[in-house]
Amino acid sequence: MTIQPHVNSKTELAFDFIQNTNTNLFLTGKAGTGKTTFLRSLGNRLSKRMIVVAPTGVAAVNAGGVTIHSFFQIPFGPYLPGSKSALSIEPHQRFNRIKIKIMKSIDLLVIDEISMVRCDLLDAVDEVLRRFKDRNKPFGGVQLLMIGDLQQLAPVVKDDERELLSGYYDSFFFFGSHALQKTNYVCIELTHIYRQKDKHFIELLNKIGANQIDDKILSDLNKRFDPDYSRFIDKGYISLTTHNYQSQQINNSKLAQLPGQTYTFEAEVNGDFPEYAYPADSRLILKTGAQVMFIKNDTSPEKLFYNGKIGTVTEINDEAIFVKCPGAPYTIAVMRMEWSNTRYTIDDETKAINEEVIGTFTQYPLKLAWAITIHKSQGLTFDHAIIDAQQAFAHGQVYVALSRCRTLEGIVLSSMISARSLRNDVVVSDYILGIPEKEPDSNQLQMAKAAFFQSLMVELFDFSSLTRRFGYLMKLLIEHQSILHPAFIDGARRVQYRMNSEMTAVAEKFAIQIKTAIAQNGQPDENGYLIERLKSAGRYFKEKAGEIIITFFTTNSIETDNKQVRKSLSEVVERILEEIAIKSACFGVCENGYTLKNFLEARAVAGIEDIAVPRKKSKEQPIYDESAKETEIYGLLKEWRTYMAAEMDVAPYMIMHNKVLILLSTRLPDTLEELKLIKGLGQRKINQYGEQLLAIISDYKKQLQDEVSG
Repeated sequence: MTIQPHVNSKTELAFDFIQNTNTNLFLTGKAGTGKTTFLRSLGNRLSKRMIVVAPTGVAAVNAGGVTIHSFFQIPFGPYLPGSKSALSIEPHQRFNRIKIKIMKSIDLLVIDEISMVRCDLLDAVDEVLRRFKDRNKPFGGVQLLMIGDLQQLAPVVKDDERELLSGYYDSFFFFGSHALQKTNYVCIELTHIYRQKDKHFIELLNKIGANQIDDKILSDLNKRFDPDYSRFIDKGYISLTTHNYQSQQINNSKLAQLPGQTYTFEAEVNGDFPEYAYPADSRLILKTGAQVMFIKNDTSPEKLFYNGKIGTVTEINDEAIFVKCPGAPYTIAVMRMEWSNTRYTIDDETKAINEEVIGTFTQYPLKLAWAITIHKSQGLTFDHAIIDAQQAFAHGQVYVALSRCRTLEGIVLSSMISARSLRNDVVVSDYILGIPEKEPDSNQLQMAKAAFFQSLMVELFDFSSLTRRFGYLMKLLIEHQSILHPAFIDGARRVQYRMNSEMTAVAEKFAIQIKTAIAQNGQPDENGYLIERLKSAGRYFKEKAGEIIITFFTTNSIETDNKQVRKSLSEVVERILEEIAIKSACFGVCENGYTLKNFLEARAVAGIEDIAVPRKKSKEQPIYDESAKETEIYGLLKEWRTYMAAEMDVAPYMIMHNKVLILLSTRLPDTLEELKLIKGLGQRKINQYGEQLLAIISDYKKQLQDEVSG
């Protein structure tokens, strides 16, 4: 996208916040200010991993994304924060592996048409993201880009939902979200209007949006009232109605009045494309002479039509539908076009988030256009429109209708507009008045960049989460030491000790140095000293992560016949390996010269790699692990065997074979019954030495527990 010079500062400031900070952003602006253009440009410009969602199926298809409800698997209906809602019961458990990986790896969540998103829906998104990202941060630490115009269509709140939600929220608009209110989000308002060029009309729309409605505004608008408005219907004007039945009635009536053959065109739907997301009529009924509207932009180099362009059908044959638009010297041969329904997936090789087409909808990009509802006109641009606002019932309806038009002269009113029909929600008006206070400047941008970098570094060099996970692992190991290999327990204890002394303690000191360096010199790209310190730290911690933690857990298996214990321990080890893998990848970026792009990419890719905990090869194979000879308990048992052999004046193997000592060291039995399960230890040996063996093992376990707890 080429940014126009006169809007460069606003759009570039918005892009800079999205690209280089983690600050949530509400990008707003009147109709026609380029919000959608900005959204479409992100895919080519942005280096962050993002997904795009929207509140409705059609909006999602138009934005090139998916619906909020489908992606986050949020049930329809109210979400009550802190309550045992439907969200808390089952849907989370049904996320597939790919969806979980995507949520774990996204940096940015783009929500289009935010004006229609209810506050409780945004809080439901917060709950889902916290489950798979950082549970202590709003939206799991994912950055939000919310795009929309609050003066357009509002969220739908039914009467019973209103009564229920009013006990939790002061406002039903997105800015009433509890999670959003916990963030220091900023607002950027795009002000240059592309759609309208008439300064008087722009000023009029601005005053309507700001609830500054006076007699002069009403007078200027009502000059466009024409009681004989019907004479414009067949002259390229489209009627904008408040209710669906009105537009259907007008279209059906006008079509029936036309002479000639009726043509019916059925859409071709392949794969997964739900009906609620159909972007066009699945059954298109036309006649020659019908007034139609294009509902998709021309993708050819000629760009003969755009979404919202009005024309008249001049010919229909087996090859195409021919449409003539007012003022155009040519007739357009319209062919069928395809819309895609997509889902997000992850490329197995590159680990990039991709859009996968799961369904297609093919139809002529046309619809009858003597009339359309105001709701469905959102996002479109018309040269000429007939507006009937007499039955306006929702906040923003008349504003949306008026702002669809390029000029005031292109509007014909079929009914007089009253101050009541220009209704605007007081809560919205107050919020809009406060937007300038939330608009950031370049100084705030620099502060946000530094804060983002510092937060990334603090998180990277914070080992408290790993320390907690290790503590829990050791607790489980001690609880189940009787059925676990002592070599694994001893090894885990050594890993814990070395991590605390050689990594955690060092990282705490380095984090202080980082904070000081940032406070003094700002970003790493402006600070050679900081880059060199990061290189040294990255090299040190990456080596230690591999040497101390990764090597041990990837070369030592959890060996026990108790499936539940093995599962519990494996899950903890997986979490440890996942966390250290992410840190190790980020340390690698620091070692090679930190850049935000590489850092975020490395963190995301490492976070979605599959982690496998080593397991023993066969359930039937007894554990004769030679490494057991390195354990303290094996040494104690061997000393006992040597003593008994000397006492009885026999060879040591006559007392007990080495393999039996290894199994005793591995299993650590507590009872005579458990001794019977040791292969090679018969009843005679148990009767002769059982109590002595159990006493040695019991003393060892007690000593082990005292050392860990101490």
